[in-house]
Amino acid sequence: MSEKNNLFPIFLKAEQLKFLLVGGGNVALEKLEAILRNSPSANINIIAKEVKRKEIIDIVNNNPAISLKEKSFEPDDLQGAEIVMMATDSRELHIEIRNLARQKNLLVNVADTPDLCDFYLGSTVTKGSLKIGISTNGKSPTLSKRMRQYLEETIPEDIDDLINKLVDIRQQLKGDFEYKVNQLNDITASWLDKKKDDQ
Repeated sequence: MSEKNNLFPIFLKAEQLKFLLVGGGNVALEKLEAILRNSPSANINIIAKEVKRKEIIDIVNNNPAISLKEKSFEPDDLQGAEIVMMATDSRELHIEIRNLARQKNLLVNVADTPDLCDFYLGSTVTKGSLKIGISTNGKSPTLSKRMRQYLEETIPEDIDDLINKLVDIRQQLKGDFEYKVNQLNDITASWLDKKKDDQ
């Protein structure tokens, strides 16, 4: 029997949370860009002993919700943080920060170290109001990336039109919850069938 992915998928309102990102290299830049790609107004505090990527400084200079301190991590840096992400070269530092974060009940993500993570950053597909998260249980970021590319090519650009129409229809439907769900299921099934026929 194949292993099951038991991760619980959620979509965070990142602009209402405070992120701490520790690191200033390639992986830190990837994590920073991933947050901002999904939530451009996210509040992020970056701590880095050395910023190795100029792009990080450029992002900080162009975004008032992001701050950068070039220094070594100190326990007080966790003050006010709600989500902690680490991307340094030091597993020992990651373990230290994770243990401190755990004492404060903070969620932690550590680059390329699944055993230290409370959550993973999956690939996401965003088309208007539609967002799809993809996870391989931390095993294969490459497959997640390929699935994202496939879905981006497959999902039509006008998907928001369908979403908005469904909102209008749902507001106009009379009847109990079960009736509304059945009606919306029928409508979306017929739309999907039409899309298959068009291909």
